[in-house]
Formats: sequence, C-alpha cells, structure tokens
Amino acid sequence: MRVVIMTESFPPDVNGVAHCALQTARHLVDRGHAPLVVAPATAASTGPDAPAPCPVVRVPSLPLPGYPQVRVALPSRRVAAALTEHRADLVHLAGPFVLGVRGMAAATRLGIPAVAVYQTDLAGYARTYMGAGEAAAWRRIRSVHAAADLTLAPSSAALNDLKAHGVPRVRLWGRGVDTVRFRPEHRDEALRRELAPNGELIVGYVGRLAPEKQVELLAGVCGMNGVRVVVVGDGPSRPQLTEALPGAVFLGRRTGDDLARIFASLDVFVHTGPFETFCQTVQEAMASGVPVVAPSAGGPLDLVDHGRTGFLVPPRDAAAVRAAVWALAADPALRASFAAAGRTAVEGRSWAAIGDQLIGHYEDVLAARRTAVAA
Repeated sequence: MRVVIMTESFPPDVNGVAHCALQTARHLVDRGHAPLVVAPATAASTGPDAPAPCPVVRVPSLPLPGYPQVRVALPSRRVAAALTEHRADLVHLAGPFVLGVRGMAAATRLGIPAVAVYQTDLAGYARTYMGAGEAAAWRRIRSVHAAADLTLAPSSAALNDLKAHGVPRVRLWGRGVDTVRFRPEHRDEALRRELAPNGELIVGYVGRLAPEKQVELLAGVCGMNGVRVVVVGDGPSRPQLTEALPGAVFLGRRTGDDLARIFASLDVFVHTGPFETFCQTVQEAMASGVPVVAPSAGGPLDLVDHGRTGFLVPPRDAAAVRAAVWALAADPALRASFAAAGRTAVEGRSWAAIGDQLIGHYEDVLAARRTAVAA
C-alpha cells in the first residue's frame, strides 16, 4: 500500500501530531508498505532533519505569529506533485488544518481516498487565544473532515464532539505508547536527589508551555511543604510560568531515553490542560509507573480510571489539583497502587497493535472505494 502522510508537524518538532505521524510511518514501513511524509519545512536554526523511516517532502512554511515553535505551511505545488509522484493509494491527513486542507483538496481532485485523523482541539484553542471563534473553528473542522472518506478520533470525547458537530463517518482510533522506553525500572535515584535534594515528593508536568495547557494551575502545588514541582517542556508561556510557579524546576525540552528517565523518577504526574483530544503524556506517565492527576475532560477520560490509576479533577480547578496531589502525597500505599494499576492498563497499547488497527481502517476505506466504483 502506497500512503502519503500529510502532517501539520513532524520531527524534529515535539508534539502529539509529530510523534503520531512518525510512529505511523515507522509502522507502515515495518509492515511492508510504502509511506511518504509531506510536512512543513522546519526553521533553519533546528539544523538538518533527524533520520526518518521513509522519504519526507518539506513544503515552505512560516512561524505562527506569537508561537514560533509552530510552523504553518505555505501554498505549494509540492503537495499535489507528491501525491502524483508517489502514486498514492491513500492519503493520511494528520491533524488537518492548513497543509491538510490542501492535501484533502488535492486528493479529491486526483480521486485518491483520504483518512483524516482528528488530533487538535481547534475550537478550544480558539476560545483560549481569541476568546471567540469557536463556531468558525468547528465550521473549518467539519468542512475538512466531511470531505474525507473516514475520520479517526483519538478518544470517546473527541468522537462525540465530532459527531455532535455534524462530522460524518467517524471511528475511534487511539494512540500507542512505548512500554519498553517508558517503564518504572528507569527510575533514577541520582536524578531524584538532584531535583529534590531534601527528599521532597516530585510532582511533574510534561508538555508544551502554552496558554491552553494552563500549567499555572500548579501554583498551589508549589506552595505545598515537602513537594518539588518539575516542569519539562518549552513554549511561549515559559517566562510567565517561571514567575507563577516559585520554586519549580524547569528542565526545558527533553526527549527519548532522557525523558523516560525523568518520567520514571516522578512521584506524581499532573496534566493541567483541558483541551486534550488524547493526552499522550498521561499514557507515558502510566507506562512509567507514575500515578496521574488530570482534568476530567477530553482524552484523559478514556485513559485515567478515577480512583484506580489516578485522579480526574474538574478542569481549570487549581484547588482540586492541589487536593488530589495532597491525597497522593499523604498516602505512599495509594501511590504505589495507582502506579501498578496504571502500568498494567497500558501494557497492551503498543504502537504495533495501534498501527495494525490503522491499517485495518485503511483497508476498509479502500474496499469501500472499490465497491463504489464497481457499482
């Protein structure tokens, strides 16, 4: 099967869309298929691309105003040319927003079936950054995804949102987690002594530092006796957060085995953002044997079994976050119980298993197209 993965982001970018696109490309190669990735060009300062599992076509891009870490693709003939030259059987649109819209249009013109993967809560971002525009965001989402042969939602909450806003032909497709890289055995006592020299309980956040992530909700946790907050990630909100979270340790962006070591060395993981369509860092924390506190909204609703693998708290509620952390800080046995149950819950969610589900969706779409043509 010849697949073009049209993605709004790809490594060296560090985010959910980029990571999922990379894992998809790897799995397709492993299963004997022929993927091609089309993605926005990275900034010159990031240096050359890291080795990819398949060819990558970069289209011209510009940084998003106010958020230079995000690149937005410019109009380019390379999009249609890539589909034609690769002789694509199917187009995979990863988080379609700008480049994906053009990819969808090109696929329609060329008669190539398309699978659109919903990954970003654009409506939630519109509320956060503009204070309005939610209806316009949903109109754009609906127009793109309605043109696809199939839309894949990463969580039950996302699937219900898409259906409620009139997006047709939606199925559930979750995300995998690397349970070899992320595992409790990577806990590092030397790192823990470095981060918490007085033996404090280590509470961590991992992710982008941006307004929609609402990391400032950890301010109350910073004020707890015997607790050290560790923040991993970067983004436009970092300057404000260093002031809002007194005493927190900011480690910047970390990846790979270094990130896995940090995850496993936490005592509690807290995710604060209410707009996650999935929330991969929750899975990575659970795989690392770390109890989780997350908002009872979006992707975490599928991932966190409240009272068994972690706590779900009301979104945007700093007091609830602090109370959940306090309950875990005061009860080592509860932390251990949540940690073990979380690890068990994710052990079957390998990227290979998730990738095979995706290939099954591709095959269903291709079969439906063949039936339609024959009719």
